[in-house]
Amino acid sequence: MDKIKILWADDEIDMLKPHLMFLQSKGYEVLTATNGHDAVETYLEHSNEIDVVFLDESMPGLTGLETLPKIKEINPQVPVVMITKNEAEHVMEEALGAQISDYLIKPVNPNQILLTLKKIIDNKRLIREKTAMDYQQDFRQIFLQMTSGLDHEGWVEVYRRIVNWELKLDANQAEVGDILSQQKEQANTEFSKFVVKNYFDWVDRKQETGPIMSHSLLRKRVFPHVGKGVPTIVLLLDNLRYDQWKVIEPFINELFRTEQEDYFFSILPTATQYSRNAIFGGMMPGDLEAAFPDKWKNDNDEGGKHVRGFLPGQTCRPRIPQGHQVGLHQNHQREPRQRSQR
Repeated sequence: MDKIKILWADDEIDMLKPHLMFLQSKGYEVLTATNGHDAVETYLEHSNEIDVVFLDESMPGLTGLETLPKIKEINPQVPVVMITKNEAEHVMEEALGAQISDYLIKPVNPNQILLTLKKIIDNKRLIREKTAMDYQQDFRQIFLQMTSGLDHEGWVEVYRRIVNWELKLDANQAEVGDILSQQKEQANTEFSKFVVKNYFDWVDRKQETGPIMSHSLLRKRVFPHVGKGVPTIVLLLDNLRYDQWKVIEPFINELFRTEQEDYFFSILPTATQYSRNAIFGGMMPGDLEAAFPDKWKNDNDEGGKHVRGFLPGQTCRPRIPQGHQVGLHQNHQREPRQRSQR
């Protein structure tokens, strides 16, 4: 096992030599800095190697509290321990608010440092081991689910489970990560076969079967909320994957409450010209071309492919010629997009 590497920044680092020697005798490797600027430079140089950072809060120049966000900007996940002589409540609150892992008051003895390290490192190790073990147990269940003849709701559940494991697994868990990547690749292959088998039924206007898709999204998920005395705001983010949504969701939830999380399937092709125009127009691309021949642009036509004026057409649109056929322009699919209704 590689040595745990510590970065310790303190303007009185020479006085801490007994602590450093003690840690080295316990198998830890310690890099030192005497000020905040050097600490940031050292961390930037060794960011992939450093496991824990100790910061003295009262360093001259760049203080520990000022150094902390600069290190967190490089790696938000690195554990940081703040060490200070200052017991003022506002200092502790500011440090804790900056997401430090622990807070120690000087003078500290070597055993305190060792206890803090064990708590931080062992906790990370136990979480990694438990997460890897849980995924290995869930691996077979996901495999059985993928091969059980899923409908579109079942495939969304598989996708969510795999993405959740991607978010949980540590980047350092390479072996388990490789297994997960292979399972996701297999899931994409099987899902593509599922789409090929069912796509024409989904887009058949006479059947109205299958998942909500681009051209039915506003009609089925937005318009029912319009006109009830409460303003309705639609925020459409191109190419937002479910894993990206789960990363930004905590920040959104600081300001808003998520009442429902749902999904829709993009039409094919998924390119903006087709999918986004289908969302705002409420029709498949072939129908939009027939209904708005003066606005629609094909691939070889010059000009922007996002057509303004389609949205009003969902509530008052020209009659689509009878017998007009919906055509596919290319055979390409992607994982189901996710949306959050707030």
